[in-house]
Amino acid sequence: MAGRIISVVGCHAEGEVGDVIIGGVLPPAGETMFAKMQAMERDHDHIRRLLLCEPRGSVNRHVNLLVPPTRADCDAGAIIMEPTEYVPMSGSNTICIVTVLLETGILPMTEPETIVTLDLPGGVVRAKATCEGGKCVSVEFENVPCFVDRLDASIEVDGVGPVKLDVAYGGMFFAIVDAGQFGLAVDPENARRLAELGEKIRIAAREQLDVVHPENPAIRGVSIVQFTEPFQGAGKATRNTCIVSPGRSDRSPTGTGTSARLAVLHARGQIQVGEPMAHSSIIGSRFEGRIVRTTEICGRPAIVPTIRGRAWITGFHHYRVDPTDPWPTGYVVSDTWGVTGKLSQ
Repeated sequence: MAGRIISVVGCHAEGEVGDVIIGGVLPPAGETMFAKMQAMERDHDHIRRLLLCEPRGSVNRHVNLLVPPTRADCDAGAIIMEPTEYVPMSGSNTICIVTVLLETGILPMTEPETIVTLDLPGGVVRAKATCEGGKCVSVEFENVPCFVDRLDASIEVDGVGPVKLDVAYGGMFFAIVDAGQFGLAVDPENARRLAELGEKIRIAAREQLDVVHPENPAIRGVSIVQFTEPFQGAGKATRNTCIVSPGRSDRSPTGTGTSARLAVLHARGQIQVGEPMAHSSIIGSRFEGRIVRTTEICGRPAIVPTIRGRAWITGFHHYRVDPTDPWPTGYVVSDTWGVTGKLSQ
């Protein structure tokens, strides 16, 4: 990698960093985007480590590799890389990807609205960007089908005891936990405690719950713990925070997490098709969601939600590795790398 230059556009969606690689990395092998994601993890994980680990990156960053789509009905493809895993789908990253594609001119922008169809590992995602004056004012995307895996499950968490939770898929699997069980509000001053609890619950959930996507057995296991405050009703803002492994709060309200919460609320009869829901993050940023229709996955009830949010480009960066650099793929130190200090789930 001594002579390679990797070009990255900095971007964040409602506070969560979702930078986009636009040059210097060739597409991995694979006939589908999911197969390309698997090849990237298997054969090229040094790219993720280079850009996410210190001294070039940080635990609060995601990176998205733009690649040509594998389907004729899509405009672009992307592989989403997070601090400990490659995920099938991410809402905040989708909003960043669409914003970068349009605001940098990689895809043409049409005002007042541009439709972008993405080939993502979890499936095809259709996004509608509201555009004005050469900028994406907002991006709304229709997510992949989302569903409840189980309601009112109970697990034993080391040092905590029994924890009640729901498990739902919103593009990855979420364990959804009422923060009130621990007497905690979703506020910035509680972020460290929530991160520590979230990682303990995630690890226990992955050990105790066999969670598998019915259409793709390679998608399995709880990826993220979502702490919620009580649902405030359709059209009102409800606060949540999602603990991204290895242990930190997502700064955005989490698009896939909002989708998973919508699936749970719909299963419980608390929200109906067409009713709006606002999710607020730990820093007060906001996504707007709604269920546009119901469907089924392998006979299992599911919903198709839309999520709307905003993203902003923060800079343009070029990365290289000096041949004498002793850390060509970076390093992690537990004091700045979440709670567990791990690079994988």
